[in-house]
Amino acid sequence: MFEALKVTTEMDGLLAVVELDHGKANEVGTAVLRDLEKLTGWLAESGAVAAITYSRRTSKRGTPIFVSGANVGERVGWDEHRVKEHVAWQRSVLQGLKAAPVFHVAVVNGVALGWGTEYMLCCDWRIAASEATFGLPETGLGILPGAGGSADLWAHIGVAQTLRLGMTGERIGAEEAARIGLVQEVAADVDAGLARARSMAAMVAKKSPTALGAFKRAVLHSVGRDPEERVAAEAVAYDLCVDAGEAAIGRAAFQAILDGARPDWGPRIG
Repeated sequence: MFEALKVTTEMDGLLAVVELDHGKANEVGTAVLRDLEKLTGWLAESGAVAAITYSRRTSKRGTPIFVSGANVGERVGWDEHRVKEHVAWQRSVLQGLKAAPVFHVAVVNGVALGWGTEYMLCCDWRIAASEATFGLPETGLGILPGAGGSADLWAHIGVAQTLRLGMTGERIGAEEAARIGLVQEVAADVDAGLARARSMAAMVAKKSPTALGAFKRAVLHSVGRDPEERVAAEAVAYDLCVDAGEAAIGRAAFQAILDGARPDWGPRIG
């Protein structure tokens, strides 16, 4: 099903693990975008409730790589219209993946430039290994970050830090990324980051798939909305959980849940 991405499952299919290991340096081009588009639909249908994206890729010099950027080489000979269509597609793919009804953790080890930094914005939690580096070099190439780096990054790290990264092209390390809020945690290495990500996924895996998806939609729908719209989105999400029968399952299994068990939740609805 996937040509450019390595996608496996763990925790009885509740966790999807996406390993980036493609191209010369995990650059993102047409083949990867197709797979990410497939991944979004697959996550919604597979029953997975959590996902982890990571990479163990290294350069010939031994430099670890998460995503080196977009595959600009494939655009040689493209006219301006095709370039703009392609970048619009990139933007759409990441927005779709951002809304997938799973808890998505990025474990970033090594270089995450341009598209690598933007990819993280579609993830719900971001862990940087100690060797991670981040940057937005696009303005030095006569363009700008067009897959979320201009539209969404400021909401994560603030306007000043976004302008700093996008206008200077300065690269920052894991600790600075954590300080400004680009990542939420720093791990000693990729294995420590993956262990933390799996521990979070294990907690998510005990929850109702319907409730998880409804909660994420309600939260994302509330961003930038007025109070009435936020409350309305919450009410719709809550009612879905009740109507799907998940609230009744939770009540019936209340003590078992407190004891750490996972009840027989129904399939994800909505």
